This record gives sequence, structure tokens and C-alpha cells, in this order.
Amino acid sequence: MSAAPIPFARPWVTDEDRAAVDRVLRGHILTHGPECTGFEDDFAAFLGPGAHCVSVSSCMAALHLAYLCLGVGPGDEVVVPAQTHVATAHAVELVGATPVFVDADPATGNVTAEAVAAAVGPRTRAVSVVHYLGIPCDMPGIVEVARGAGAYVVEDCALSIGARWDGVHTGLFGDVGCFSFYPVKHLTSGEGGMFVCRDPDLAARAARVRGFGIDRTHTERSAPGVYDVTMLGLNYRMSELQAALGRSQVARAGQVLARRAENSSVVANALSDLDHVRLIDAAGGAAAQSHYCAGLVLEGPLASRRDAVAARINALGVGTSVYYPHPVPRLTWYRERYGDAGDRFPVATELSDSSISLPVGPHLEPGDAERVGAAVCTAVREALA
Repeated sequence: MSAAPIPFARPWVTDEDRAAVDRVLRGHILTHGPECTGFEDDFAAFLGPGAHCVSVSSCMAALHLAYLCLGVGPGDEVVVPAQTHVATAHAVELVGATPVFVDADPATGNVTAEAVAAAVGPRTRAVSVVHYLGIPCDMPGIVEVARGAGAYVVEDCALSIGARWDGVHTGLFGDVGCFSFYPVKHLTSGEGGMFVCRDPDLAARAARVRGFGIDRTHTERSAPGVYDVTMLGLNYRMSELQAALGRSQVARAGQVLARRAENSSVVANALSDLDHVRLIDAAGGAAAQSHYCAGLVLEGPLASRRDAVAARINALGVGTSVYYPHPVPRLTWYRERYGDAGDRFPVATELSDSSISLPVGPHLEPGDAERVGAAVCTAVREALA
């Protein structure tokens, strides 16, 4: 059993990953090359039939591209979870649309079809969903509500690589799915993201906007350096180095997900007899989660003592985090723009103020998951003594 401190998250980088990046460095193509195309193909194969993938510089870039390419803009409203990373809402703001925040389900941390239905109105142009901690939302129900309102669906899949609903991977239910390859996510490319959709024309448009609005790739040009610009675009490209790392990582996605599931099971079993705590978990049935982390919610006498409990867990050698430190409407920029959220999002507030995220990633060594469970049990029981 390792005696070293267990970090909340750490990139799992292997010799094969390093060799993949080194091969690119030994060549002469660092961007606009075959690794990005290969990564797009490999990730599409991992997701399943019908996926069209466009590699981008971040998940935030994918979210922004989604609204740009779907034509969402000023005067439009987008339903957005209150409990999410700020990037989910920022992408809406950046196209001039207005986020309409909705609260979370206490069991899963996700928005529900019922909550979305209550939030849609005549100006609703899109519905944004976030698969909280890698737990898939009820996508068939949410898509049905959105379609009834004539709205697009954009899935924020930053934490849900490997999550499925009734066998279908997250990101393939709505109009666009947006994935993250940030260093501590399920798979990493150092930094990067993926724009995913089922519509090849939409994917082609996203690829053009991603690269300045240029009308042809290097391989499509009749003469080097000759092209036209047919639309307003951005530079949201992924480099060949990032794509090579991403390809190497996605090749062992099954191993990554299996280790996360096993670690999660060990931690959950260790915490099963604790009082005044609950774990955020999938609703069961059709939902298969990706086990990004173990989300522990403190209740009753522990609810106001989150920081002290987390500090004690840290002191016992186990790293923790919080997902997320505030509901988005409580963040200063949004609070000043739209007014004090008050108590309009009680579940999101509870998750932000009373939850602790625990490590279950593949960086855990044998025996580490047991150490995580033991540290939490000690900290919670001491806090209740």
C-alpha cells in the first residue's frame, strides 16, 4: 500500500503516450496534419455509430462553436444548469444569448426533463445539459422537451467520457456534444476538446469556423498557400502534439474506465455505513456513468462543516476537490449581471457548499482506494464525535 499522499487527480501518462508525442516532434508537421484527423476518427469510433468529430483547442471552444454554428445569438435564451463549470454559461454569453438557469436533481446533480420544461419559453433557442460528475442526464426525456419547444440541445460532456444512456454515449443525443481533454479528465491531450455531432454538414461547418473560416484545408488546395475565406472564423485548432497524445490515450479508454469503476466501487462500499452523508450517483436503469470522481454530500450536522472535513481528509493524505465551488448564478460576474440568485437554486447551493469530490482516477495505486475510504470515514466520524 502506498504511503505517499494521494492527489485528487493526476494525468495518467505512459511510455506509449510519450512515444506518440515524440514521433510527432521527430517529424515536420506540428499542426494541420494527420494526427488530428486520426484522433477525430479514433474518438468517433470510441463514441459509436453516427459520430462526426472535430478536434478543437478546448471544451470551451467546442461549446462556443456549438452556439455559433447553430445560429444561437442575441435575443435568444438558453436553458443552462446552475450547477456546472462557468464555461457552460460563458459559451452562451459569448454569442449574445441569455442563460436561463435551472436547479439540479439532488440524487444525480443533473437537470431533469421536468426542470427544463418549466424553464423553456417563447425565446428558448437551445437547452444546455451537463452530465454532472460523469452521470448521464435523462437525455431522451430532455430531448423530447427541447424538440417540443423547437430548441436545439447542446451536451456538455466535459466529465462524461464513457457515460452512456441505454447504451448510447453522451454527446450523441443532442445536436452537439462537447468533450474535454484537460489534464485531469478521463483522457487527456494536455489541453483540448472535441466537437461532436451526427450531422456531417454541421461538423464541416464547425471545422471551417475552427480554422478562421478558410474554405479548404492544406490537402484540398490546388496550390500551396492559396485559399479563400467564406465565413467569420476563429482559431480553435488542436495541435498535432495534442492529438497524438489524445490518440494514444483513447486507445486504452477501456482500461481507464474500468479502473475508475473499480476504485469508485471500493470507495462507495467503504462509505456505505456512514451517517449524514450521501454519494451522488447514477439513477440506475439505463444510466451508466463514467466515474469521474466520488461526489460526497455532507448532510445534517455536517452540512456546514465541509471545509473542515475536507481539510481533515487532506491531512490524512488524501486529496479532494469541489465540483463546483459556486452555482454559476452566484459567481460575481453573473450575480452582478442578473441579480442575486438568493435561494432560487437550493440543490445547486447544497452541492457547492456541502460536497467533497474524492479521487477515483486511474492514477490510484493498489490499496489507494481503500485509503481514500478510510480517510473519509475517519474525518466524518471525528466531525460527528
